[in-house]
Amino acid sequence: MTPLAEIIVQRIRATGPITLADYMELCLLHPSFGYYATRDPFGKGGDFITAPEISQIFGELCGLSLAQSWTDQGSPASFTLAEPGPGRGTLMADMLRAMQAVPGMTQAAEVTLIEASAHLRQMQRQRLDQVRHLKNIEELPNKPLFMMANEFFDALPVRQFQRVETGWAERVVGLKEDGLRMGLSPPVDLPREGRIGDIVEDCPAAVAIMATIAGRIVACGGAAIVVDYGGWNGFGDTFQAVRGHSSEDPLANPGEADLTAHVDFAPLAAAAIRAGAAVSRPVYQGDWLLSLGAEARARRLYEAGDKGALDALRRLTDGQEMGHLFKAMAVWPKGAPPVPGFDELNADADDA
Repeated sequence: MTPLAEIIVQRIRATGPITLADYMELCLLHPSFGYYATRDPFGKGGDFITAPEISQIFGELCGLSLAQSWTDQGSPASFTLAEPGPGRGTLMADMLRAMQAVPGMTQAAEVTLIEASAHLRQMQRQRLDQVRHLKNIEELPNKPLFMMANEFFDALPVRQFQRVETGWAERVVGLKEDGLRMGLSPPVDLPREGRIGDIVEDCPAAVAIMATIAGRIVACGGAAIVVDYGGWNGFGDTFQAVRGHSSEDPLANPGEADLTAHVDFAPLAAAAIRAGAAVSRPVYQGDWLLSLGAEARARRLYEAGDKGALDALRRLTDGQEMGHLFKAMAVWPKGAPPVPGFDELNADADDA
């Protein structure tokens, strides 16, 4: 049993089963034994590989997409360039390098990383100069905000509800003789349709964060791009653990594996629309990157000596790789040009 598992067991014995959201938060962010507080999980030597670690192409095109929005909105003389959950800082470094081609942009940018892990903050400072760290989205200043959120929302804690004969019951983490197990709470009031056995997931934190981001963009200008794996108004249990690039039981090794759930883009879009922002329909990551010139960039890198560039392009854009698993969505002020690669979603979200 891991040290964090012992802490969780003691808490359940003292106060009863905990929600899945509480379990995820403990596993990922416990200050002493949480997953992100104790390790570098990225890359071949870690537990998973994200798009920025596959190729600089991803970060460069993200940066140039935001750069075009910055230009389209009058090139604000001072703005926040932000990334929540920035990992090693690889994505931000690649975006900044691409943005240097846009006169005045990097000089106007206040590079800001939203990171709760002290361990990862130290890694990010080693990669990036003059970076500002915040602990949460709400601390962002009231100025134009240009944000890239890659694989951030999938790590936010989710609650799960299962349809039973008497309504919906919340799935909770309790105890069995040799460790942790999933169980069900008494029925709760949940205004959702479903059949017996259906599972739905709810991520209130994601909706609140998107409302804050969109509200800042509406008030001050800017744009945000969200890239993650997920869908639209989905059903089903998507809670999962990854360790050593393989799946494992999410309850088996608390604090030792990455825990995620698929992102439901529908409530994120609804939150942005309620805030008064324009929002795109989610598009496949592969289609979005190709529309921005990913193929031409890969060929230039290949010709310059990067012999892995074409394979990296395939991994990022192919439908059997990351190309269709991951979706991209953008938010920008009403009346401003759309973020490159995106079209505005109708307010009723029927065309998603």
